[in-house]
Amino acid sequence: MNLCWVYYTVNNDKYRIVPNGDSAITILFNDDISEHLTKRIIGFSLTIKQSLGEALIDIIPAYKSLTIFFNNRIILLDKLIGEIELLLSSPLTEVSYQSKTIEIPVCYEEGYGPDLTSLAQHCKLSVEDVIAGHTQRSYLVHMLGFLPGFLYLGGLSTNLSCPRKSTPAISIPAGSVAIGDSQTGIYPVSSPGGWHIIGRTPLTLFNPNSQTPFIASPLDKIHFVSISKTEFTAIKKSF
Repeated sequence: MNLCWVYYTVNNDKYRIVPNGDSAITILFNDDISEHLTKRIIGFSLTIKQSLGEALIDIIPAYKSLTIFFNNRIILLDKLIGEIELLLSSPLTEVSYQSKTIEIPVCYEEGYGPDLTSLAQHCKLSVEDVIAGHTQRSYLVHMLGFLPGFLYLGGLSTNLSCPRKSTPAISIPAGSVAIGDSQTGIYPVSSPGGWHIIGRTPLTLFNPNSQTPFIASPLDKIHFVSISKTEFTAIKKSF
């Protein structure tokens, strides 16, 4: 069987199935990034979990793809691709998911958002307008990636869009709220990064010792709430 690029067109939706070695495949969806597509990807991941059972090792949803890691002692690659093809031949339905709306407090004051002023200048807005624009919307969690618990959030106002930095910062504090291109996100742990840091949350976004290690999941909604330095310190002490 040819294990190079494999193209499928099913129910007027186009997919590409890409084998990654002998124990993983990636399904690439050609649709534009949207809430509709995210719902379909999460729904399809649930279908895969039910279908593969113990043969499934892990499944990773992303903006436009789904990567499946499987036990090749239980199911071989060519058989898995055949099963995926059969599943894709059925209409992809959106998952019925009761999403949560999570309020995340953010301090946008000096010392917490080192790139806030420069981003405001780039967008030809005042700092106050950037903060107002960032807190007036709800953001959809499309995926987690890059770092454990890093939230990739859709729904940023086009007025706040800003290209990523040409030179990434060496170290960004945990909890930093950032803008990169047309996305906003939150760094769960200290890390290098090339997004513009406009504020910081005192909440813990990733706890590996918890049964629910991540603060949010795909399809949840995030709403940012502006807080002062004093409130930031008080919340931080309570965790």
